[in-house]
Amino acid sequence: MDLNKVMVIGNVTRDPELRTTPNGAQVASFAVATNLVWTDQSGQKQEKAEFHNIVAWRKLAEICGQYLKKGSKVYIEGRLQTHDWEGNDGVRRYRTEIVANNMIMLGHRGGGNAGGAVSAADSSQPAPHDEPPVEEEIKVEDIPF
Repeated sequence: MDLNKVMVIGNVTRDPELRTTPNGAQVASFAVATNLVWTDQSGQKQEKAEFHNIVAWRKLAEICGQYLKKGSKVYIEGRLQTHDWEGNDGVRRYRTEIVANNMIMLGHRGGGNAGGAVSAADSSQPAPHDEPPVEEEIKVEDIPF
């Protein structure tokens, strides 16, 4: 049995770039930064950022392009995919990206709690005309364990 599943929560590093393929499919590409924070042996706080290339297709791409902006907090779920090509200099190059099939907006909007979940399975649904559904934010203090 094989499994190729990725889940990241982070901040969008640039506004999504929305394009249309020659056959009419929408594709959005953007990046999400995740941060790792730890204390080293000398007691100093250390931080490291990882940058993840994200690609969303069809309806999910449209929604990402419409609602995500640089700095947005987002949950992305999908699968890893790696492309390779030979550059003009003859060197083989690789790019690994997350092909998104689910996206949940986690940040605040307009001062209130806002969030919405969208998955690739929603691609057959008509385009939303309103804001995504509002979900209540879970606070750490409210978790019973």
